[in-house]
Amino acid sequence: MRLEYFTIGWNVIEAAVALACGAASSSIALIGFGLDSIIETSSGVALLWRFKQQSLSEHRAESRAIKFVGMTFLALAAYVGIEAGRDLWLHRAPEFSLPGLILAILSLLVMPVLGVAKRRLARQFDSPALAADGLETLLCAYLSASLLVGLALNGALGWWWADPVAALGMTAFMVREGIEILRGEHYKENQ
Repeated sequence: MRLEYFTIGWNVIEAAVALACGAASSSIALIGFGLDSIIETSSGVALLWRFKQQSLSEHRAESRAIKFVGMTFLALAAYVGIEAGRDLWLHRAPEFSLPGLILAILSLLVMPVLGVAKRRLARQFDSPALAADGLETLLCAYLSASLLVGLALNGALGWWWADPVAALGMTAFMVREGIEILRGEHYKENQ
């Protein structure tokens, strides 16, 4: 429970910073990252709800929590994909965001630790919902790396298109993971 509370707190801060920086710099990668943080917060809240569910309804609570996580991946992928495609089509260049770059670096350091800890606990407690949430936390680490590359290339080399391309890379990963979670494939294999 403490791990989930920490994750929720971190993601609320991460979302606020990423969305503010994304709006200020017109970076769809930062906005997508911030929205992912909101979804991770929702996933964490759903998982806390699932932990509080006991008795005969436990399997149903687990199943609902898993479906929620999978659906959030797909919803985020749709938004980020559309916005990134539009930015590429219209040649909308984002401004460089130093706070966004720092956020990506910090997230790249924190998220893998949280994700691995959640996956370890998921095996210990035999919880597919916690495994899926751990996978979503690890996704945040991949998104952080993608965001970092996109922001760095835009800032250092002026490659405006690196930001929406990074966002499209995030989108492909989100779709794949969302489908696998909804099918019940990936989290069972790696639990």
